[in-house]
Amino acid sequence: TRRLGASDIEVTPIGLGSWQFSQGVGMSGSFWPTIDQEAITAVTAAALKGGIGWFDTAEAYGNGRSEQTLAAALAALGAAPGSVSIATKWWPFPRTARSIGRTIADRLSCLAPYPIDLFQVHQPWSLSPIPAQMRAMAALVRAGRIRAVGVSNFSARQMEEAHAALAADGVPLASNQLRFNLLDRRIESNGVLAAARRLGVTIIAWSPLAQGMLTGRFHDDPGLAAKVPAPRRFMNGITPARLAATTPLIRGLKAVAAAHGVTPTQAALAWTINVHDGAVVAIPGSSKPAQAAQAAEAMRLRLSEREMADLDLASRACAAMR
Repeated sequence: TRRLGASDIEVTPIGLGSWQFSQGVGMSGSFWPTIDQEAITAVTAAALKGGIGWFDTAEAYGNGRSEQTLAAALAALGAAPGSVSIATKWWPFPRTARSIGRTIADRLSCLAPYPIDLFQVHQPWSLSPIPAQMRAMAALVRAGRIRAVGVSNFSARQMEEAHAALAADGVPLASNQLRFNLLDRRIESNGVLAAARRLGVTIIAWSPLAQGMLTGRFHDDPGLAAKVPAPRRFMNGITPARLAATTPLIRGLKAVAAAHGVTPTQAALAWTINVHDGAVVAIPGSSKPAQAAQAAEAMRLRLSEREMADLDLASRACAAMR
């Protein structure tokens, strides 16, 4: 396990992202095909069996539906409260910091009987300044309603401001959740990774498989891309031109995967959680049990220095396209 920042929370290097558990509710739910509760429970079971010990969700994922279906799955599987870690997020726009305290009961209700271990500000879009948001978060820590505070999609400057505001209340900033994968390495050049290392903040990589691009399935069968909901295709640039441009990287992933008898998915995840010496953990999403099992197994995959370097080199030209 790895510690989330300077908090007391230990997590496995890979957790399970739960956006896809939204069941089509709300605008965010339209990003994913609807999967029923039985399928959600099966995915969660595969994650737990594989050794994944934490789950990331959010208020915005189906207006709380993802939280509810995740909690229902864990309860059906007999997971005791406290036996797994739960991370969720407060949606900031168009709200002020007062909403954090006013809505925490809703988050706890949706996740009941599971407590909130990590509570994150989902985007830097609140109508209140960052220090006010962090004071509200620190108050929840002091009240015992959450264990740790994180942010999501914050720039280096915003993360530093959040860290300083929390420190004034004696609370560490545990994490910053951002997109990071072999096709999107902006945190390495925009100051976020350097600031996180300096402040002792863990990076949680969302979309570590670039919404499926790094599995290679769209390269093998370009027709599958048309089945991806349009918002996700747009957000990740899943286009014929980009598939062609990223083919060398996918070939490299397949070669590394073949050498270990694993999948490109697992090779991509292993690179993500090991490239920065434990500073990054990842939360791939899974809509099928086999996908969750693959993600869990990636925690045990160790690539050689040469393989890591080869993937690093192959990814840089692709990452530069964004």
